[in-house]
Amino acid sequence: MMPKVICCFAVILVVLSSHLPLRAEMPELSELIRRVEQQYSGQSSIATVTMTVVTGHWERHLTMESWSLGRERFLIRILAPAKEKGVATLKVENEVWNFLPRVDRVIRIPPSMMGGAWMGSHITNDDLVKANHIDQDYLFTLLDEDTTEWTILGQPKPDAPVVWGKIIYVVLKDHLIPRQIDYFDEEDVLVRRILFSDVQTIGDRTVPLKMTVLPLEKPEERTVMHYQALEFDVDLKSDFFSLAQLKRRH
Repeated sequence: MMPKVICCFAVILVVLSSHLPLRAEMPELSELIRRVEQQYSGQSSIATVTMTVVTGHWERHLTMESWSLGRERFLIRILAPAKEKGVATLKVENEVWNFLPRVDRVIRIPPSMMGGAWMGSHITNDDLVKANHIDQDYLFTLLDEDTTEWTILGQPKPDAPVVWGKIIYVVLKDHLIPRQIDYFDEEDVLVRRILFSDVQTIGDRTVPLKMTVLPLEKPEERTVMHYQALEFDVDLKSDFFSLAQLKRRH
């Protein structure tokens, strides 16, 4: 199976001023969440990522290279293991395609399959499309704060085409990076948690290089994405993110 980002899922870049008000008004909260959801991509990025997927029956290890440009374009290609080398995912705006080199086939992901697992992980195809638009689809409220962090509630706007009933972010004031994100279904049941760790400074940006996705209804399972290399503000053009590039073999 082919897996939301790379929440990617995804990569999260937070570069707000350290003088963000403690009692932030909604525009500031929306901007903060937008930057959290884009922390690994920024304006553009290239990354090497390892992904480990653990289920109740098997464990899978992948090494991938990814490229991103803005909010709407990214490409991810598997480098290892050899039997899966070249398998790739391309996202352009709301469209997602997978390339399977063994059969030399490009598959467009239809709306009916957007809830499916991306590359066998606990990230969905819908995550890949929707993560960068959470700041547009949700309204945010500051629930709590202490000396080290803010707790922010995201609730869907009326008629927003979203999966989650609500999302709760815990954002560290130091460097403005996330510590934890909780996802609730429409019945207000907590179903997924993402934990962030291995905080490092990349150039002038501080990001958590490790992201652990926990499906809470299956406590023995997890997906761990660990950035081994990450470079921001690289020279990428929109035409790089094409079906021809998706099928390119290395």
